[in-house]
This record gives sequence, C-alpha cells and structure tokens, in this order.
Amino acid sequence: MERSVIRLIHCQKDIFCFSVPEECPSCGEELRGSRLQEAPVSLPSPFTNGHKSSCCLLVAPAHDNQNREFDGTSDLHTGISNTKGVVFNYTQDGVRRDQSGWERCVSVPLVRPDTFHLLAQWDQYMDRFSDAPTWDPAWHRFDKDDHNCFSFCLRYVNSVLAAEGRSALTRETFTHSFILPRMKRVSKYTTVYQHIQRHQYYVVDRQEDVTTSVGQ
Repeated sequence: MERSVIRLIHCQKDIFCFSVPEECPSCGEELRGSRLQEAPVSLPSPFTNGHKSSCCLLVAPAHDNQNREFDGTSDLHTGISNTKGVVFNYTQDGVRRDQSGWERCVSVPLVRPDTFHLLAQWDQYMDRFSDAPTWDPAWHRFDKDDHNCFSFCLRYVNSVLAAEGRSALTRETFTHSFILPRMKRVSKYTTVYQHIQRHQYYVVDRQEDVTTSVGQ
C-alpha cells in the first residue's frame, strides 16, 4: 500500500481514488475546471513505522505471514516500543528487542507527550519488566492462549499503571477501547484500497460516518 488514497466529493458521492479523474465516475461530468464540493484530500494511512513511534503498543501481522499483510485472517503479533524505537515483543524464544521488522504496523500511543516523568522512566521500566523470569522460556513457556505476546504487552501496561498509582486494565477493556477501533479502520481502509486497485474508484453515497471511519 504505497500509494495515497484521495477522497473527493461530487454529485453527493464520496469518491475514493489514487488520482483525481478527468470525469466523475458517478455522473460523467468533466471534473477539470468543475467546482468540487470540497477540495480533494489525501487520507492518512492507518499504518505507521513502529521504529519511529516511541512508547506505543504496536500491532503487526505475525512473522509466519510471508506477505506480512493485514488480511483479516492471519494471526497478529504485538509489541511495545521504547523511546528509541526498539520494539520489545514476546515470542517462544523469550523477549525480542527488534530494531527492524516493524516498519508497517498499527500504532496505539500509550504515553501523552506531556508526561515527562513517565517518558524519562519508560525505557527503565521496559528493560526491568522484560528481564523478569516470567518471560524467560526456561521458567515459563510461551502459550498461544494464556502466555503470549499480548499478555506481555498488557501486563507491561498494567505494571506501568501500578507504578503510577492507577488501576489496571482488563484484557477486554484494553482490546475494545484501544485496539479494536484502530483495527476496524485498518479493515475499512484496506477494503477501499484493494477495491481501487481493481476498479480505479470506490464510490459511495455521501455519508459522514463512512468518510470519517475510513479517513480517521
């Protein structure tokens, strides 16, 4: 997904494409010189470079997905970045500290930019947590259901919350509040992108909720 998706509005339609066409694919009116309802805008991609996203939960296709695609069927892998963009992630071999491989993922910020005291301690928290026996395969084996990459991320987040004197998050709350909204946007964006690849355009009736869910 290297091309940008453009949204333009014409004849009460939301038209998604890679470049502004000469004619409206809905009504056939020439668009050159035609006054559009709004200026065309480029939609931000839901994907980010995890190594440039500090202090974030990162979601990416699992390593055994050869194409590393978010296709809705492949397993996903999660990790947490430190302030230097190193991604800590738990696997069957223990905790990895990846400096590459997370260039295209979904990012969930975990720290507000103005929380300076937490930013200053984030890497220390991360190193200490990752070195715990809990994540050493010799002490506790990886389990795809109960002791996995997501368990590692959630328990780290809750350890930071505890250090900050705040209440822990349940798996369900964290998933539904932070991860699912972003993954739904990924699904919609991917659907639109693939449709444009096949048919040049993706045209829908003008609806604020559709536009918002794809573009934000």
